[in-house]
Amino acid sequence: MFDKLETVEARYEELTKMISDPEVIANQAEWQKLIKEHNSIEEVVQKYREYKKEKQRMEDAKELMQDPEMKELAEIDYYEAKEKIPHIEEELKILLIPKDPNDDKNVICEIRGGAGGEEAALFAGTLFRMYSMYAERKHWKIEILNENETELGGYKEISFMVTGKGAYSRLKFESGVHRVQRVPDTESSGRIHTSTATVAVLPVVEDVEIDINPADIKMEVFRASGAGGQHVNKTSSAVRLIHEPTGITVECQTERSQLQNREYAMKMLRSRLYNIEKEKQDSEIASARKTQVGSGDRSEKIRTYNYPQGRITDHRIGMSIFQMENFLNGDIDEMLDNLAAADRAERLNDTSGITLIALVVTIVVILILAGVSLRTLSGKDDLLNNTEQAKELTENRDEKEQLNIAVTEAMTLNKWGEVTKENLQNELDKNIGQDNYTLTGEGPYTIIFKKSDKRYEVTIKGEIK
Repeated sequence: MFDKLETVEARYEELTKMISDPEVIANQAEWQKLIKEHNSIEEVVQKYREYKKEKQRMEDAKELMQDPEMKELAEIDYYEAKEKIPHIEEELKILLIPKDPNDDKNVICEIRGGAGGEEAALFAGTLFRMYSMYAERKHWKIEILNENETELGGYKEISFMVTGKGAYSRLKFESGVHRVQRVPDTESSGRIHTSTATVAVLPVVEDVEIDINPADIKMEVFRASGAGGQHVNKTSSAVRLIHEPTGITVECQTERSQLQNREYAMKMLRSRLYNIEKEKQDSEIASARKTQVGSGDRSEKIRTYNYPQGRITDHRIGMSIFQMENFLNGDIDEMLDNLAAADRAERLNDTSGITLIALVVTIVVILILAGVSLRTLSGKDDLLNNTEQAKELTENRDEKEQLNIAVTEAMTLNKWGEVTKENLQNELDKNIGQDNYTLTGEGPYTIIFKKSDKRYEVTIKGEIK
């Protein structure tokens, strides 16, 4: 781990110099790329430097403890540093988990009413209010890009951009189907209804990250609807962009200027196309993650808001919070913190999984070197279920390993890749010792280990029986 940290720190120092180089700054696309990389490893480097500082503090205190006058103060310093170091090491392990490259980006959030008609649209409005209040707590900026409001004040759909540091790292966990169970304002008999709204959180993508052919985009302009006075209805300021290769359609009508609406619509389009490419890449590497938003069916949900019980339950981590009012007023950090922790644990398990695969491969190689065929391992006479064979393997592990090495060397000495008696005898002498075995036969060859009296047969093809 520490070798890797040294490499990261060296890269950080290299990037620090590069981003101050006037020639690099002149190339804005390259400079922005380097700035992002610099920012992405800054936290790891600072934490590693803190670790080295505490290690040095402990070493210095250890030396001072030899001085009777300084011993008491030095001991305090020593044990304080000693106590902090394990905690810093754990933090470093977490920081070294591969980071989502989109975490520092702004987001485009899309909320749509799902199953439940007017009640679903009202719930979509509730969710928008919740995210708006959360953004206010974080001092983030919200800009509405497109909205389709209902008569009762809900939203059939609403798209908005959230601008602020780490917006995607927090809000990405909100993607999915949200289910609400409550008595709607439109219900006269007091019956509890179940409705849903879908939330999609997309990272805002810069021009340099995804290339869109202008010829693939069809642009339509129309008169905006909704609040905004006479200007909204009299000018064709609203913009609709259609990406013909994929059929994706985006609209923006909130700005008075057609140019501004087109700019925001392009951001939405880039984010959607980027998301498609990202999902495609995830599937190619066999990612277990599902598509962000399902069909909006009541059975597909990531979170349930149960009003009668005052309960919010996230079904991905099995966590429930019984503070409905606070939660809907934007106090959602506790839930997001737990989702982030679960995500880190999952990625840590993925990393551990790679180590486990490496371990399994190593075990298989050792078994092969020990002369155990993979066919035997997978057959009905499975080694793990055969106590006698397993015992024999353990008792004769060194002999078989030495024999396998000798046979392999004997084969490599022959250009035809076969085992000759002369080559085999020479290699057995080197690896086992000429006084520790007897060799008979002309192919197959019989080797008897004198110490254990075990007998093995080696074919000219190098098979050990």
